Order: sequence, then structure tokens, then C-alpha cells
Amino acid sequence: MTRRGRIVAWTGGVVGVLLLGTAGTGVWVYQHLNGNIHGADVNSELGADRPVNLSPGSKNILVVGSDSRAGTGGKYGSGLTTMQSDTLMVLHISADHKWATAVSFPRDSWVPIPACDKGDGTQSTPHHFKINEAYTIGGLSGNVGKAAACSIKTVEKNTGLRIDHFVSVDFQGFKGMVNALGGIEVCPKHAIHDKKAHLDLEAGCQNIQDEKALGYVRTRYSVGDGSDLGRIGRQQEFMKALGKKAQEKLTSPTSLYDFLDSATKSLTTDTGLDSINALTSLASTVKDIPSDRLTFLTVPTYPREADVPTDKANVVWQYPQAAELFGDLAHDREIGAAGKQKFADAQKNPVTARSVRVRVLNGTSTKGLAADVAQKLRQLGFTVVFTDNGPSTDTTTVSYPTGLKTQAEVLAGRLPGTTTKESAQAVPGAVTLTVGPDFAAKAG
Repeated sequence: MTRRGRIVAWTGGVVGVLLLGTAGTGVWVYQHLNGNIHGADVNSELGADRPVNLSPGSKNILVVGSDSRAGTGGKYGSGLTTMQSDTLMVLHISADHKWATAVSFPRDSWVPIPACDKGDGTQSTPHHFKINEAYTIGGLSGNVGKAAACSIKTVEKNTGLRIDHFVSVDFQGFKGMVNALGGIEVCPKHAIHDKKAHLDLEAGCQNIQDEKALGYVRTRYSVGDGSDLGRIGRQQEFMKALGKKAQEKLTSPTSLYDFLDSATKSLTTDTGLDSINALTSLASTVKDIPSDRLTFLTVPTYPREADVPTDKANVVWQYPQAAELFGDLAHDREIGAAGKQKFADAQKNPVTARSVRVRVLNGTSTKGLAADVAQKLRQLGFTVVFTDNGPSTDTTTVSYPTGLKTQAEVLAGRLPGTTTKESAQAVPGAVTLTVGPDFAAKAG
């Protein structure tokens, strides 16, 4: 897999646009492709309450695979009346342009969704749900900019990363890119028959395009364990193959034009990236990244059923590993293959929220706050063993006895910005959450 091939797969043809600069195409073609790209002003939707940029010069790009039904003739869920996000990831490009990391978020991730503009003059209520619902809430009015803004707010709240740009790629553009390459070879070990994805494939290697290609990257329940994590893996492998074939096949001006026409038609970006010049500039910063310094991984998770036995459909992010991952990216620290393996190994034995015993102390003058917080923690799966009033505090903190550092970090990870400290006075066998007036903002 070439370095430029891998990038083209994940940024909707950005490197393909870079190739355009050497293809000898005319002004009309340039203007046509430039006009295909849709721009959306998201900055006005995001407000001022955003993470601080801790690594100036680096870039965090939110990439959304838009599950829009427009142009599908009623396929893939004709009853849906709003936009959906089928794939969600952040591409981090280092400040020195020498490495990059792409982090995928399972769409079944159970996270806090902040208040968002629904496009009808009202705001949604903050709540917990699947992470892909953010795109749906913002997209109720059909405005991609508002949909992207809600996704950005959600990702920023849960990761602490400052998102610099977004790129949305829709269904039809994806099919067009595959078709322009003459299809992509896939080699399923078992036959796939998935009514929801409109896919029927026999086992063995075969070339697929158009609806079959789209169905292959969307199929979920009929392959492997039926999880979204398995689908992410298949999508990553398919996109790698797409990028590789693009590098091999896009030497013909006709094929190149068809590929770029589909890619640019499928793109909606923020106003900072809504031109070929801007995309080319972005591509030029990453085109020389070695393949061994381009890392793809999925945020560490475990089944939410481990915390909430009645929930068999969702996953929760694994802490403290998720916090470590986001902290590394926020500070522009390379993760690399070793870091990826470390996170994968940690997933084998997660410290679940349910295994964490929590004492809740009210450090404010608000009566009954400890009981309210305890209820919220129980809803997240934590085991609350004690509530009471505690010493007055300006900030929410987690203290822990010797040996329970990881458990304290698991709790703090669900409350962004909360500090942890070891305490000789801490009660053995439990971590202590002392609630300050800032708790509401942390808990979402």
C-alpha cells in the first residue's frame, strides 16, 4: 500500500486532486471539479466553548461517511427522513508532516451528545446515545453544515481534540470512485447474503463495483460477529485496496477525470477546504509521509453490556486507554505500530465501569447533589457504594487509595478534565468522587 494511496482512501480523493496538478488538464476541467465541491460554514455553529489547540501546526480532520439516502432510489432505508453518518473518524496530521494517525469511532459508541442546533430554531437536549446520532440531530433540516457541526461538537466534547476541518463523503460519490477504477477485488471467506445491505456475494475473490461495492462496505449483521467493529475493519481494508488501485490505474485522463468528478461531487467540507487549491495544499503536506508512519486504529472499546446488562447493542470507550490516545494526539505525540498494539492488547482485559466502586461526596452547597450524581454514575454502569456531604471544593476531583489508580482513571475518563490524586486518607477498596460546581459541564 503506497503512502499516497492510503491517504486518498481516507480523504475522499484529496491525493487524487493532487494528481490532477500533473495531469495536464484544462481550465474548464479545473473549474468544473472545483465547482463540484460543496462548502459549509461550521464555525458559526460551534461557539466559543471548544478545546484549546495544544499543538499548533498539527491538523485534526473529521471525516464522515455520509449515509445519505439522496439518489439511492429508496434503497438502504427508504423510511429515513434525515441524514445519517455511517463512518466517523479523525485524521491527525502531525505539525512536522512526518506522520499521521487515523482513529475510527464505532457508530455504536455510547457517548454524551451535547446540545445542538436542530435547524428549526430549537436546540436538542444534552443526553447519552450512539455517537452517530449527532450527525442526525444536526441534519434534521437537511443542512450538512449543521450535521457536521453537531458531530464536531460531540467529538470535541468526548476526545478533547480541537477539530480543524471536516470532510463528508456521500454514498453516490463512493460508488462513482469505485466504478471509475473498474471495481475493487475482494475475497470473502464465506458467502454473504445481507438483505439490509442489498448484497449477495459468493465466497472467494471477485471484482465488485456499484451497488455491490457499497453493500460490501456497509454489510454488518451477515458477516463475522455482526459488530460495527468488524465492519470498520472491512471498510479499512476495502479503502486500502481502493487507494492502491487508484495509484495503479489513474494514468488515463478519462479514468482520472471520472474518478475526480465522482470524488469532488461527493465532498462537502468546511469553508477552509472547499476548493481544489485548498485540498491540494492539504495533500501536499502529507504526500511524503512514509507508509510505516501512517497508523490506522479504532478507539479502544468494550461491550456496554458489561456495565449495563440490558444493553446488548452498544459499546463504550475503554478508559484510561481512550484518554491516553486522545491525549497523545492533542499533544502531537506519535502513536505508531507499538502504541496501536498496546491499545489492542489492553482491550483483552478492560477495567469496566461496573467494576469500579465509587464513593460520592458533595463538595458544594447544593442539597441532594451527591444522590443526583450517584444516579448518573449508576446509569453509566458504575457501582456507587456511598454518598454524603464532603469538603467544599471548586473543582471536581477523584481521589484513590494505593492500588486503585487505574480505577480512578476509568472514572475520571468519563468526566473530561477531572483530575485524579492518590490519597492516604482514601477509603480502601473504593475511589472517591468529590463533586464541585463544574460537574454538570463535565458529565454532559
